Amino acid sequence: MNTYDALSLFSGGLDSILATKLMIAHGHKVLGLHFVSPFFGKPEKVAFWQREYGIPVEVIDVGQEFVDLMAAFPPHGFGKVLNPCVDCKILMLRRAKELLAAHGASFIISGEVLGQRPMSQRADTLNIIRNDADVRDVLLRPLSAGLLPPTPMEESGLVDRSRLSSLCGRGRKGQYALAKALGVTTIPTQAGGCRLGERESARRYWPILRHFPRPLAHYFDLANVGRQLWRREGGQWLSMGREHKDNEKLLKLARPEHYVFVLKSFPGPHAVGCPEPGKDWTEGELAEAAACLASYSPKARKSAEAVEVIVTRNGMDRVIAVHADDPHGFVDNLTWPETRAAQKEWEKSLAG
Repeated sequence: MNTYDALSLFSGGLDSILATKLMIAHGHKVLGLHFVSPFFGKPEKVAFWQREYGIPVEVIDVGQEFVDLMAAFPPHGFGKVLNPCVDCKILMLRRAKELLAAHGASFIISGEVLGQRPMSQRADTLNIIRNDADVRDVLLRPLSAGLLPPTPMEESGLVDRSRLSSLCGRGRKGQYALAKALGVTTIPTQAGGCRLGERESARRYWPILRHFPRPLAHYFDLANVGRQLWRREGGQWLSMGREHKDNEKLLKLARPEHYVFVLKSFPGPHAVGCPEPGKDWTEGELAEAAACLASYSPKARKSAEAVEVIVTRNGMDRVIAVHADDPHGFVDNLTWPETRAAQKEWEKSLAG
C-alpha cells in the first residue's frame, strides 16, 4: 500500500480540489478520500479527478453509518431541509482519522472556508466539528488557515503557515485566483451536491426514517428512483418507475427479499416493494400493490379483462390477477410542508 503525508476530504468540489492541490504544491503527498452514500458522492468521477487534477482518490462508503446517524436524529440537528451538515462533517473526519495509520499519514486536510456556509462553516461551528470529531491535533483547513488559530502541524514546521490561504465568506474570487495560481483550469460547477438539501428528496426519505425501525442504506437508493408510494394503512412502500430507465434501475437495485412487480402483458412501470425485515406482506397487501401498478399503465386501465402482474421474491415468481381500477390505498408521499412539520414534531418529541 502507498503511504501519504496527509488525507484530504475530497468531494470533487472546487474547495476540496484547491485544498488538496495547495498541499501537494507544498511538497506533501496527499490521498483524497471521497465519501459516498445514497445522498452524496460521485464515485464514477474518480478516474476523471485523478487524471485531470493529478490527485489520487479512494472511495469510502459511509452509507449505513450515515443512515444510522439520520435515524437516531443528528445531535446537531438538521439544516433548512433534511441536511445534518455539522454531524456529516464530524462523521467524515472521524473516519478519516481512523484511516490515518493505515496510510501512514499524519494529518487531515479539509477544504472548509470560514463563513462560506451558514450552518457548518461559522467560526464557532468549525470549532465544534473539530472538537466533536476529536481531530484537534490533526486537522488542517488550508484555505482559511491564516484566519484560524495555528495547528500543531504549523507550529511544528511540518506545514508552512505563511504559504497557506486566508479565504473567507461566500464569494469565489479568492478561490478562482488560487485556482489560477495552482494551474487548475477545469473548474467544477457550483452545486450543493447533497440530496438531503433538496426538498423533493427529503419528501422521499422522510417516510423511510419514520416507518422502518432500522432503515438500511439501500432503501434510500431505491427512494432516489421514480415515484414513491406508501399505503395509508400499514406503511407498505412501493418505489415505481416513471420511465424505462427507472424500470432498469429498479431491477438492478432490487434485492432477493424485495417484491418486484412487473405487468405480464401490458407496457408500463415496474415497481419494487421493500418490506420491513422479517415482515412479509399479506395477500391483500400484495394484491393492492399489483392493482396500484396496473393503475399506472394506460393500456392496462383500458382493459376490460383482469390484468396479470408477475410478483417475484427470493427467485420465485407468482402471478396476481387484478383490475386497474381496484382500490389499493397507495398514495404519494407527504408534501414538503407536511414533511417539514412532521420533522419539527419529531424534534420536539426528542427534546422532551
